[in-house]
Amino acid sequence: MATWTRRIKRWALTGALLLAVMPSSGCYGTYFYLLKDAFISGWFFGTTAPIPVTPFFSQQIEDTYWEEERYKRVPILDPVEGENAPLFCLDPPQPDEVMRALPDDVSGGVPFLAETFRNNVRIVVEKIVDRVDEPRFFPHAGPARLHHCHYKCTVYFEKTMRSSWPVPFTHVDQVQEVVYIDHDYLIRVAGPQAGSM
Repeated sequence: MATWTRRIKRWALTGALLLAVMPSSGCYGTYFYLLKDAFISGWFFGTTAPIPVTPFFSQQIEDTYWEEERYKRVPILDPVEGENAPLFCLDPPQPDEVMRALPDDVSGGVPFLAETFRNNVRIVVEKIVDRVDEPRFFPHAGPARLHHCHYKCTVYFEKTMRSSWPVPFTHVDQVQEVVYIDHDYLIRVAGPQAGSM
């Protein structure tokens, strides 16, 4: 029991010493003056002081807008002239789209402690569906035909897991992932001829 009271006294003395010494050290401004200055600058400039934000969150927002703009919209194409005009899929998936569609198991590591990389990536794209539906009415698009283009993307890569601490190691594994990507788009159906009515 005497050891516990001795430890409590030691911690109390250390805490009191820190409280007595902290205001006279250079660390005083980091605790009290920054908070005070944030309120003063907020009152003066009409906004709060700049708040540091890690680049991780801005990168997440940029990626979200990039995917929305590039890959999550369904284009509406003009009518194809001719009764027997060939209809074929426009563009296969880009490597960027395939890599973004993979499960995200390489992010979130701590540098030099637990990192995961994808090396020697090879992508094989196969078209598995290419068909056009009958014309029907789509809200906000009008009468159109839906062209289905489905792709099977097989990604081969080396998954490298590396750690530098506490036990340094590197593990390389040959991995194969399959991703299915749909590139559906609408083709407007031409209305009646102008002179037919």
